[in-house]
Amino acid sequence: MRAMLLKDPDAALTMAEVPSSDLGPRQVRVVVSACGVCRTDLHVVDGELPNPKIPLVPGHEIVGRIIAAAPDVERVKIGDRVGIPWLGWTCGQCEYCRQGRENLCRNARFTGYTLDGGFAQEAIADADYVVPLPDSYSDEAVAPLLCAGLIGWRALKAARSPQRLGLYGFGAAAHIVAQVAKHQKREIYAFVRPGDQIAERFAYEMGARWAGPSNGPAPVELDATIIFAPVGDLVPHALQAIRPGGIVVCGGIHMSDIPQFPYALLWGERTLRSVANLTRADATEFVAFASQHLIRTTTKRYALKDANLALADLRDGRLTGAAVLIP
Repeated sequence: MRAMLLKDPDAALTMAEVPSSDLGPRQVRVVVSACGVCRTDLHVVDGELPNPKIPLVPGHEIVGRIIAAAPDVERVKIGDRVGIPWLGWTCGQCEYCRQGRENLCRNARFTGYTLDGGFAQEAIADADYVVPLPDSYSDEAVAPLLCAGLIGWRALKAARSPQRLGLYGFGAAAHIVAQVAKHQKREIYAFVRPGDQIAERFAYEMGARWAGPSNGPAPVELDATIIFAPVGDLVPHALQAIRPGGIVVCGGIHMSDIPQFPYALLWGERTLRSVANLTRADATEFVAFASQHLIRTTTKRYALKDANLALADLRDGRLTGAAVLIP
């Protein structure tokens, strides 16, 4: 099959013909019809996440149909349309797995990072970790839901039901979370790169009550904020925007260093926390929600061979919404 390979961290992907691997126990083979390009893919390719599998096929917002299954697979069947998300396998035995916090499993394997992903014509996944997808979405439209949507869902839950929610960085994840929050009757305030009028207009289109520069003050006191931009300098701004007892959630897997800030910004029982990965329960909950409430994903389509261009557009802030590769 054809695949885009990362042969060296911090280097461009290269197109290659690679052999299809044999299926192991409980695995399925999926012919890829779409694969979203996530900021985590960018962190992997740019060498900001340590110890990726090398060579690696990136991509963890994978949509396709099962074309083969190991004999012991019962949960799904050949012909099913499924998604393959970031969480690819957990041990099931550690304290975190036993407590229902498999997202923190120290032995976990991740699609497009420690397992080959979906920047390819085919992908292999553990059948217990694939996500059955609703028919109400096209392949291209549903792809961003598999990470931008899932991590946004988990981040929104970590924000503990805010009425007034601030979103820092209005890209793939934020434009999905904004719609979810609007369905939940919450107020959305979007913080974007200073001077980025395109992002401001996009935020208003997605239901924001207000949009403005990320380095400026909030127009009202917020209950919680979620930071999707990987910029540590935004943390003090987000803390300053929330009320006493409010929460700042860092939604990314990687962030630049957080600068020093006065204790007064944290005082008043404000909370600063991160979210890590996702669980299969998150996927079940979010897909059920997305089945009941149509989430409009804004996407830009790229050919598989143009994966480096998609990554460059994401890196340089040229995207509105999410990039999706169509093999």
